[in-house]
Amino acid sequence: MTEGITQFVVILAIMTGLVVVLGKWMTHLFTSPKHNIIERATYRILGVDPEERMSWKRYGIVLLLSNAAMLLLGYFLLRMQGFLPGDTLARAAQTPDLAFNTAASFTTNTNWQAYSGESSLSNFSQMAAITFLMSISAATGVAAAGGFIRGLSRKTTADIGSYWVDFTRVLYRLLLPLCFVMALVYVWQGMPQTLSADAIVTTLEGVKQQLILGPVASFETIKHIGTNGGGFYGMNAAHPFENPTPLTNTLHILSMLLIPSALTYTFGSMVLRRRQGWAFFGAFLVMFIGFLALVYSSEQGGNPLLSPMGVNQAQTALQAGGNMEGKELRFGIAQTSLFVTTTTAATTGSVDSMHASLTPLGGLVPIAQMMLNNVFGGDGVGLINLVTYAILTVFLVGMMIGRTPEFLGKKVEAREMKYVMIAVLAHPFSILGFTALACLMPATLGSLANMGPHGFSEVLYAYTSGTANNGSAFAGFNANTPFFNTTIGLAMLIGRFFTLLPMLAVAGVMAAKKAVPEGPGTLSTATPLFTGLLVFVVLVVGGLTFLPALALGPIVEHLLMLAGTTF
Repeated sequence: MTEGITQFVVILAIMTGLVVVLGKWMTHLFTSPKHNIIERATYRILGVDPEERMSWKRYGIVLLLSNAAMLLLGYFLLRMQGFLPGDTLARAAQTPDLAFNTAASFTTNTNWQAYSGESSLSNFSQMAAITFLMSISAATGVAAAGGFIRGLSRKTTADIGSYWVDFTRVLYRLLLPLCFVMALVYVWQGMPQTLSADAIVTTLEGVKQQLILGPVASFETIKHIGTNGGGFYGMNAAHPFENPTPLTNTLHILSMLLIPSALTYTFGSMVLRRRQGWAFFGAFLVMFIGFLALVYSSEQGGNPLLSPMGVNQAQTALQAGGNMEGKELRFGIAQTSLFVTTTTAATTGSVDSMHASLTPLGGLVPIAQMMLNNVFGGDGVGLINLVTYAILTVFLVGMMIGRTPEFLGKKVEAREMKYVMIAVLAHPFSILGFTALACLMPATLGSLANMGPHGFSEVLYAYTSGTANNGSAFAGFNANTPFFNTTIGLAMLIGRFFTLLPMLAVAGVMAAKKAVPEGPGTLSTATPLFTGLLVFVVLVVGGLTFLPALALGPIVEHLLMLAGTTF
């Protein structure tokens, strides 16, 4: 237990130190008036004017249309895979519904995979379709955050900057340098990086075995730094080629938290309220630690139904931990629990263990974090989601004291709150609506590996993961059907754009407002009190919305486990 907690403290301390370093760099990235030679060449090729100042509507339309074009390109490549040269294993193209699901998944930063990567995709598809879409989806999220923060920082202006400038700079100045350095480290640690499709090796028993290879190291860098999560292999980060050592496991965790955490510092710097950024970071960290404590204690305790058989004691003698089902011995309970918490907090979806094998309360953690979608969150969108709830918090407090709410020195009025509520309600509407629809479909039973509350959790997890743009899943759930490929694909698009675009509208409206002087009744949003209120509102709103669904899944499963009931 002590060793596990020590690991948590060290990793979170390193993350906090990186917040300042990367936060300063991203502030410079979004505020510098100069364009380098590569960026200027890119603008000329694209035919865009880097000096254009976009309204939130123009910014949102460009974001939406460019992502739609890239989705179509990804869909085309996946459908044409069987006709493209260079794949010695001759892997077939994806079906229309699966190609739509995959293209929508990687364009929206979800990276849900209804297929197994090594058996379904050629190295060309892994690079030209998947890695490409992972890069642009991450750049889109961070660029949107830059425009969003810029809008909140401005006064009496109609623009929030240029999407093309933000997108290009994020890609060239942030993602590519970070991924290049990390790829070298990963190759050093033993990850393959080759264009060869496979290799034939001789095992210790003298048997010939085929190993699927490819550009794994470069794939893994953008997968985690971009909070994407798709696996080159079906086993994802549990595969020794994707995650060969405890060091790479730790680097995966830090990579997932890197940009979402650092954006809080960038926010404080750009709005000239550094304490506000730290208040948001504190809210993220408090929720993260709470969920980490829950999953770690649950997995450390193990399954009480196995204790009379001596199973947990035998495991404890082998490794510090109780529930080792579905986990890698290389990482143990502590690093696995931290990975589980991180990958669903940062909406990455990468997994180094099977989430379906978690204890009921351990499995509740990834589902609940994706439902809240406010515990660090994905690149860019996590900060935007937290500010959504920050505005909702000041609105609720303002209504309680009979005062017009203010945020960052500007009044929050009815128009902004309508956009905020669209963003808040789109998330549960998609999760609960699609889950209910799937439960009414008789064919759903054929996709479940388990019955009872765990089977319901499999369906709930799928649509929660899709809507939260996470991409992880409870193992054993077969989502590769036309119904699930289509509906989960739609959930991804709703979760991405029906929360992102309304908040860009909020930024645009706030940018046009005049600043108002603070008065004795102004609620300071950069204090520990507000951080506590913000966490409270996130948990209460999420709890009231999703508690009934959680009660039908992991909560009742936990109660049945305590009662000694199996299903």
